[in-house]
Amino acid sequence: MMTFRRRLLLAVDAKGYGRADVVTQRQLQGAIQRILTDAAEASGLERERWETQVGGDSVLAVLPEGASEPHLVDTFMRHLDAGLREFNHGRLPGSRLRLRVAVHFGTASPAANGFEGRAPVEIGRMLDSAALRSALDAAPDAAMALAVSSTVFNDVVREAYTTVRAQEFREVRVAEKEFAGRVWIRVPGYDVRTLDLTPPARREGGREDRQEAPSEPVRETGREAPRGGETSDARPPSAPTAPGDTVVQVISGTVHAQGAVFGISK
Repeated sequence: MMTFRRRLLLAVDAKGYGRADVVTQRQLQGAIQRILTDAAEASGLERERWETQVGGDSVLAVLPEGASEPHLVDTFMRHLDAGLREFNHGRLPGSRLRLRVAVHFGTASPAANGFEGRAPVEIGRMLDSAALRSALDAAPDAAMALAVSSTVFNDVVREAYTTVRAQEFREVRVAEKEFAGRVWIRVPGYDVRTLDLTPPARREGGREDRQEAPSEPVRETGREAPRGGETSDARPPSAPTAPGDTVVQVISGTVHAQGAVFGISK
């Protein structure tokens, strides 16, 4: 019988790692481990209890039961950003460590080659999404760009369990292989709502295979927040309706049809 577990997940991946030389790659790998450990210790998150899957420039971690979501989203991220900035001080752009970071909460269990469950797959898609990549690209002085899932944002940030305000995040719609939903992006030191999150291929008029697009900045609407591992696709009240075809009926003579609709505009 399979074990059912819900856990808090963290994933990080370094930007531009593949273009670095071997010496720089070794330095970046060591820095990732050291900075993650320091940030975890400063946040009371007991990194020695994390279950991790490491891939050179990336780390996927499943935190132990009871790990504090507010501490991970708030305190840990502040220390992570500070550690990255300290490491990057005085380094040339090509040797700096800049991370894409994602946080999710869902089903995850150890497996023969890493983890099984929906959450590890979904956080991987969040981490690799074009919107998160574009956020880090559009903020050249930022050390990191963070994406949190709808579950984490609604339960932790929107409910004000962190000192990070909801207005510091930007909601985007992501459709990436097995994951489709809304995530919230934050870039420390930047107003993410002003950043151009258009994927480069679209910006240049080329073809983009990823089907995702940035939405409007998050607004406090007072409506009930969607829950669950996959975010709701419902549009906020202020979001414009997607353009579509217009159907027009032309009718001659007298028609008695009270309450009927003869023209439909989508």
